[in-house]
Amino acid sequence: MKVARFHAPGDLRIEEAPEPTGDLVVKVRNCSTCGTDNKIYRHGHHHIRPPRVMGHEIAGEVVGTGERVQVIAAIPCGTCAECRRGRMTVCPNQESMGYHYDGGFAEYMAVPGKVLAVGGVNRIPDGVSFAEASVAEPLACVLNGQELAGVGEGDDVVVMGAGPIGCLHVRLARARGAARVFLTDINPVRLAAAADLVQPDAAIDGDAVEQVLKLTAGRGADVVVTAAASGAAQEQAITMTARQGRISFFGGLPKDDPIVRIDANLVHYRELRIVGANGSSPAHNAAALSLIASGSVPVADLITHRLPLEGVLDAIDLLARGDAIKVTIEPWGSHA
Repeated sequence: MKVARFHAPGDLRIEEAPEPTGDLVVKVRNCSTCGTDNKIYRHGHHHIRPPRVMGHEIAGEVVGTGERVQVIAAIPCGTCAECRRGRMTVCPNQESMGYHYDGGFAEYMAVPGKVLAVGGVNRIPDGVSFAEASVAEPLACVLNGQELAGVGEGDDVVVMGAGPIGCLHVRLARARGAARVFLTDINPVRLAAAADLVQPDAAIDGDAVEQVLKLTAGRGADVVVTAAASGAAQEQAITMTARQGRISFFGGLPKDDPIVRIDANLVHYRELRIVGANGSSPAHNAAALSLIASGSVPVADLITHRLPLEGVLDAIDLLARGDAIKVTIEPWGSHA
């Protein structure tokens, strides 16, 4: 079979490999790409010991039964103190598909027993395509972030960052009852493309703080989500949040520049809540599939490019240039 195997930063090869064996083997029909794939390709990752098959947004068919399934990316241990308390997203022993185990940029993939042990293989609902199901993983992460930030009925929500994650945040916030959702980005071309798809109540490419305060009559937003790896966005978020508002530091910062300066008095006197967001749990993945199946969070139109396995480097390049919303890899073709 063919796989896309990472050997070193800048060295991702399409290679032949023996078909995997195990208790559960999946014929990968779609494995979508994300910004993390670009980071791994260019810089490597401390959890990856090459060679490793990349890809973690996975949907396919169980070999032998044909059952349509989606596979989680983040694998909690299920037994530590945090997992026992239901906090699987912060499991200190967490492993991941495409990092610790060979992932979905392949024609076939073995599902580790650890995934099965935590209920990490979800049946794809009828009417949901493999491509849509592959987007359940990033949507699950977005769902975790919005649950932690308490996005709900009547909220004014700002999403900072108009990439695929930002688009999912806009749509999920609407599904959770937000009154208005504003989308910001420093790249006006990317913002315009995203806004055409997800139709925020306002698309802001200028001074985000000034515009948000203007749109909210000086009050600020109830929730601000920093869906970008930007310390500047995190600093701005503090100043555009309403009293007793919530800020989600959804996008992680570069490991070599993780420090930001914030006005702690604004946090203090406005009683602001700042929450992190780290991936998703198996339950979030199942819930994300249900949101897609019900039509509450449409994702099909966010998939702007479909490429064969041999085009994985083109997919990563599209992401790096910001010329795509969501790129999915189809090892067997669209109609296989």
